[in-house]
Amino acid sequence: MDVYFDLTIDSPEPQPEPLSILKAPPITASYNDRIRPLLDAVDKLRNLKVMKEGIQLPTIVIVGDQSSGKSSVLESLAGISLPRGQDICTRVPLIVQLQDRRQDESPKLHLEFNGKIVDVSNEDGVSDAIVTATNVIAGSGKGISNTPLTLVVKKDGAPDLTMVDLPGITRVPVHGQPENIYEQISEMIMEYIWPEETIILNVVSATVDFSTCESIRMSQMVDKTGKRTLAVVTKADKAPEGLLEKVTADDVNIGLGYVCVRNRIGHESYEEARLEEAKLFEMHPQLCKIDKSNVGVPVLAQKLMQIQATIMAKYLPEIIMKINEKLDANDAELKRMPKNMSSVEDAMMVFMEMMGSAKESLRKVLLRGELDEYPDEKDMHCTARLVEMLNQYYDELQNCPENDPTTNFLLEEIEVLEEVKGIGLPDVLPHTAFLTLLQRKVKGISSKLPSFGVRVWDYIEGVVIRALMRHSQNYPQLQSSTNRAVFNLINKMKEKTIDRMTEIVEMEKLTDYTCNPEYLLEQNKLMTQQDMFLIRQAFHLKMRMTPYWKIVLRRFVDSVALHLRFSVQNLVNKEMDKEVWGKLGGAGIKRMMEETPKMAAKREKLSRSIKLLRESAEVVAKFKDRIATDGDYLCCTDAFKWPTCRQCYVLEYENMNFEEKFAYRI
Repeated sequence: MDVYFDLTIDSPEPQPEPLSILKAPPITASYNDRIRPLLDAVDKLRNLKVMKEGIQLPTIVIVGDQSSGKSSVLESLAGISLPRGQDICTRVPLIVQLQDRRQDESPKLHLEFNGKIVDVSNEDGVSDAIVTATNVIAGSGKGISNTPLTLVVKKDGAPDLTMVDLPGITRVPVHGQPENIYEQISEMIMEYIWPEETIILNVVSATVDFSTCESIRMSQMVDKTGKRTLAVVTKADKAPEGLLEKVTADDVNIGLGYVCVRNRIGHESYEEARLEEAKLFEMHPQLCKIDKSNVGVPVLAQKLMQIQATIMAKYLPEIIMKINEKLDANDAELKRMPKNMSSVEDAMMVFMEMMGSAKESLRKVLLRGELDEYPDEKDMHCTARLVEMLNQYYDELQNCPENDPTTNFLLEEIEVLEEVKGIGLPDVLPHTAFLTLLQRKVKGISSKLPSFGVRVWDYIEGVVIRALMRHSQNYPQLQSSTNRAVFNLINKMKEKTIDRMTEIVEMEKLTDYTCNPEYLLEQNKLMTQQDMFLIRQAFHLKMRMTPYWKIVLRRFVDSVALHLRFSVQNLVNKEMDKEVWGKLGGAGIKRMMEETPKMAAKREKLSRSIKLLRESAEVVAKFKDRIATDGDYLCCTDAFKWPTCRQCYVLEYENMNFEEKFAYRI
């Protein structure tokens, strides 16, 4: 059953104290207990530069046009004086990490940049220290840099916030600024506000039309509905007329609302500035009409802490998941990289493993017809392709003009019989006539021998090179040498095949023989038609040659097929090793397997990334355990509300005293 509670208090309500005097209710303790560790973790991830790994962190980014009062707002939140001036005050991304400390603890301040930590002895020295550090990062001129500078402030009363302050937008470069200063600043701002995890704190002056602000235009480009944009209106005391209408009409889609503030003026202390701000919004005839939940630096600080807590809780599971996924992927990629050899023995061992893997792949595709390594690449289904090539070759032989039995029917046979006749019985068929015809037919197909051998071995060469390239892809220097070795080897195999095919042809020319019973069966079948012909001997010769020639063609293709199978097996199991070893040698193999500068840089980059991600994983490990046990780190799923749901807050509210409940309602 849903639990609800009523915030109305029946007893007479006291007059509200100035905003600066109100103390934070116990939700601050809850914030410190639950959110402070999470904020510390996110800050540690930011310091580790995990965003370089493509993992975005929840971030509050402060943007605004130049002279909008952006730095003054940050000063008011931090209670620390920052650099000011007419030109660009902020020339680098300034990451400000604020943390509340107990009253009995002295403030602690330091800067972090370029891998260094610079302690700042007192608050008055912060501004000068920032200027000095900025000059180191961006130079002493007026240019900007995208290298961040971090300011860590730990002091009593500071809100627990981490924000990034970016240079103010200026369209017209002043003396000493680059001509494209606007483009540089715009590019930097867009880089920071583009991620969905970013909250945009848009600082605008009450003295201008909000719709003309460049910072508003930029935030609308990445956050059209304004769901992650909060506007801070400065200089309310200078343009109070119509301000209420401007912040309530919301013509520029500020989804998280407006907070109007009065920044410190002149030599006011921060405490004096807060008192003056409270008076302004409570007593000014026009500004007092603005809802108190939308005015004052304390309200801004509270809203920012609430928003920050929510976005961190919302994106924490995703951050943990991305860190672990990236770590696993980089770790796997590093393991897949080749071993960095330090000796000839290491190189020989790796080379032998590589050749062994390549040979096994070739056995699969060329000998066993296995498809697991190249399931969708038909060119690598080699046994099927070789059978197709042999069948095509057989069809080509059968379709030669010499093999057409209807062409010049019996004329060639009669001519041969006339030329081989001799002294002897007239009804005896001369054996010489059969051999002469056979030799003519064999000679007719012999011109097709080289083309088939070249075609087959060119295909096999492509397969072998592809397999070797796949298994030696990490050694580009080695690939060109192995390619040359394979080229030489294939040429030798090609010559052997052509020689073998020529040898078969010569054997077929030498004599006529077959033990195939189909010869006699088909001959007898054909001879039954002899009564239809007058020239019996020519007919007998034709009928003998027709079945025998079929056997010759089949025998020839079968022999070539067996030879190819035998040659490919020798190629994979023996010849390839001998050719490559002879071409490269032990010392040559080590030289060609040395790691390239590109590969070494990749290995170093992966190692650094894995180290960073492991440190990041350790930072978020305890939160991962909390998510696993609690189901979520915080229970409120409604974005940008205080990150505890109504039901979970009941007990905390009930434990407040009267003043705390009243302050909470304010």
